[in-house]
Amino acid sequence: MNGRFQTGIAFAETLWTGRSGRSRKAFEDWQKRRLDGWLRQSLPKVDFYRDAPPRLDQLPVIDKAIVMSRFEAFNRARITAEAGWRALEAGGEIDGINIGASTGTSGNRGLYAITAPERFRWLGTILAKTLPRFLWHPERVAIILPQSSSLYESPARLRQLHLRFFDLRHGIASWLDELETFNPTTIVAPPRVLRHLAETSDRLAPRKLYAGAETLDPIDRVVVEKRFGIPLGQIYMATEGLFAVTCANGRLHLAEDANFFEFEPVANDLVTPLVTGFRRDFQIMARYRMNDLLRLSSTPCSCGSPLQTVDEVIGRMDDIFLFTSEAGTDVPVTPDILRNSVLDASREISDFRLVQEADGSVTLQLPPEVAETSAEAALAALGKTLSAQGLVPAISLRRERLPLESTRKLRRVESRFRRQAQS
Repeated sequence: MNGRFQTGIAFAETLWTGRSGRSRKAFEDWQKRRLDGWLRQSLPKVDFYRDAPPRLDQLPVIDKAIVMSRFEAFNRARITAEAGWRALEAGGEIDGINIGASTGTSGNRGLYAITAPERFRWLGTILAKTLPRFLWHPERVAIILPQSSSLYESPARLRQLHLRFFDLRHGIASWLDELETFNPTTIVAPPRVLRHLAETSDRLAPRKLYAGAETLDPIDRVVVEKRFGIPLGQIYMATEGLFAVTCANGRLHLAEDANFFEFEPVANDLVTPLVTGFRRDFQIMARYRMNDLLRLSSTPCSCGSPLQTVDEVIGRMDDIFLFTSEAGTDVPVTPDILRNSVLDASREISDFRLVQEADGSVTLQLPPEVAETSAEAALAALGKTLSAQGLVPAISLRRERLPLESTRKLRRVESRFRRQAQS
């Protein structure tokens, strides 16, 4: 089966599965059949699940640390993590299996292994969700990320799709002229990069924009949408797969047509997902705990799709600020609450960094041009937000420029505090 045919099958099936008007019950029945078949047929093909029961609720919860420590147990060729890293440095392939890696938000990179048929199925899926009319309206797609992937090589076989990768590690200035000459119809990039392009380039005029690889904050969305005059969509994707894409109506839908999601409650109506990718047949992972915070929507989307909608991807579990109350209890404060405290304090603040330091104190970083009254208002707002929860941590202000960093993911709210285990 050639690549174009595999892409076409995945494209058509994705459109059919998530089509408008399909009932949620009909979708869940279809999903259950696919999941049950995958548990019986694909799960036992790797060592980690060799003797596991074909029931999801009886499988262990895993995470990146477990997968990376036993990488060979999760893929059918028993490729070790060491072999994977070596292959990545030498071109990213082992016996026809493509090896890729995440960029790593904080140095904690993850490997993945994917076959050629799976790459083409991924391409058909993401095209159906982002560019369903590309056959009638040819697309020039610019992918702007800190690291390329074999996934982005598959579109080279499709005449109606011209994709070009731009490497953030080389710096935006090194390829901005090339990007503008390419004149992309669609741009996929981290929000901070899209904002930088919105503020510095007057030649770009894409038809579609997608933010990915980082948390999309409202302040970036406003700048990007105002400059380009089009809605900013999202692609929520990680090393472990494609998890959600914005529909034509602007709502973010989970990719439940390829993944089964379980949700663990965190705080403030937020959840963190456990993901089972029932379309993956080479590297198998079930009940994989993501490190992300989601706010699920309670209302269906007007587009008619049966797929679950997400109101917001808030950030990372690691960036929940953790404090101790006067009563000695742990009090977590999620990134969205902290972010909104700063932004709601003054309309003048369009960028900031908020860090919980290793000693538990909090530092607010603002650029020098922000007025003192706005900075004081932000500090006061933070203090009020935390004191409402019985907290009185030390909060300080630091004035410094906030340059665009090409090699590090943007985390406006970041926790560097790690409580030591009690002996």
